[in-house]
Amino acid sequence: MARRRLVWLVVAATLVLAPLAGLAMFSASSQRPKTLGVTKGRLAPCPDSPNCVSSQAVHESQRVEPLKFAPAAGESNAGVSPQMIERLAAIVGTFPRATVVRQTDDYLHAEFTSALFRFVDDVEFYFDRDTNQLHVRSASRVGRSDLGANRRRVEAIRAALRKADGPT
Repeated sequence: MARRRLVWLVVAATLVLAPLAGLAMFSASSQRPKTLGVTKGRLAPCPDSPNCVSSQAVHESQRVEPLKFAPAAGESNAGVSPQMIERLAAIVGTFPRATVVRQTDDYLHAEFTSALFRFVDDVEFYFDRDTNQLHVRSASRVGRSDLGANRRRVEAIRAALRKADGPT
């Protein structure tokens, strides 16, 4: 009889604690990192975990190529124009569960939320006017592995930009 009560107590505790643990993970993933943005022409470095890719990464396993861009018809070739930023924001907005959080003349930050567990990944773009490149960083807020999701996302954005006759 005591053993049966113990089993039911463990089951009840699991049923109560599991959702609380999930809520704690969700609230942790909803905290926007304070390291986002551009400092001295650089996006934040990737952590040592494999759930981040960046065109400015030091480790080859986390590196993706920056995007080169060309102005659209009617846009000046001298640096980045607001129209280029708008084109990028529009393309990012076509992705499911993507939200543009911050947009300036040379920077764009978007959040991508996973469908199942609602994990949030931060994707940043920095237009380097000196090199005429679009640097990118895509990182998961929680966990260690993303099973390649951030790299696939960056390459999907690259393909969408190419298709829109923008960056190459």
